[in-house]
Amino acid sequence: MIVAVDAQLAVGTATGIGEYARGLIDALRAQGREIRELAEPALDPWRFDRRVLWDQVLLPQRARRSGADLLHCASGTMPLLLPLPAVVTVHDVAWLRVQAHAKAYARGYFGAFSVRQYRRARAVIVDSQFSRAELLDALDLPAERVHVVYPGVAADFCAVRRESANGEPLILVPGTVERRKNLEVLVRALVAIPGARLVSVGPPTPYRDECLALARRVGVADRFEARGYVARAELLALYARCSVVAVPSRYEGFGYAAAQALCAGAPVVLSDRSSLPEIAGGDARVVPVDDVAAWSRALTETIADPSSQASADRARLRARERFAWPASARAMGRIYDGVTGALNRRG
Repeated sequence: MIVAVDAQLAVGTATGIGEYARGLIDALRAQGREIRELAEPALDPWRFDRRVLWDQVLLPQRARRSGADLLHCASGTMPLLLPLPAVVTVHDVAWLRVQAHAKAYARGYFGAFSVRQYRRARAVIVDSQFSRAELLDALDLPAERVHVVYPGVAADFCAVRRESANGEPLILVPGTVERRKNLEVLVRALVAIPGARLVSVGPPTPYRDECLALARRVGVADRFEARGYVARAELLALYARCSVVAVPSRYEGFGYAAAQALCAGAPVVLSDRSSLPEIAGGDARVVPVDDVAAWSRALTETIADPSSQASADRARLRARERFAWPASARAMGRIYDGVTGALNRRG
């Protein structure tokens, strides 16, 4: 069996979904699966019109010519005209839940239009039990067609060597700087954490400017950095030397930042919303999403407590097992086999 995988979001400044596609393809190949990687490096995947062109025109063309038996739409969108039997990974339904501030055309395409296409998938893969419940609530699908497969975390995050905390405590916030990530609660919390520096890394949206303006108003602009997208080596170095990773999101279908931080052995504080407590699995401090005082207290105590790193070291071993790409690829392979087996029986 040959599987074609949509890897377009791994082009350029790949974020969580690009990381997912790259890791899945490599893990499937390592297990002997024949994979056709579909992408167009010359096409910017972050421009809306280019994304639609890829999804609806170029992806089906490339899939048709790939010689594959099955198409895996790994980025949460599907072609309207499918050239092959397909499975789809639905990372979340955030476009239906928390993206009201976005442009109407983007909400329509990534929200209602994309969700309707999932009915035509032979199997739907989701990243968490939370996302499974959200999808089944949003769309009338047979529950047995929706499978939870945790994404893996790349080996270089698992291999991070933590450094001793010296000097100014660093609070790291990884991920695209958009409204649902709730960075503003950390800017406000920073007021009551004297001496600490807050560093946000990830592709910016206009929301970043709001957070920078807020930092100036509350008097922490000199201790808040919004670095934008950083090279992987710099990101790994930040995971190595940060005092704590904070994930204050209102909505995450999986929460790659939390999983990566746990696998890197960094102490983690995260919000009590969506999939984050599930992904933490009891190995991170959970804080009410909008409680500024609670965030200040939790971050201050995590930074000051000498046992925080020892707890993170123990959590790291468990996280590496839960978010291992080989296990994820084996589960995905079983789904592929089940789909193609059912098609062969019908044929």
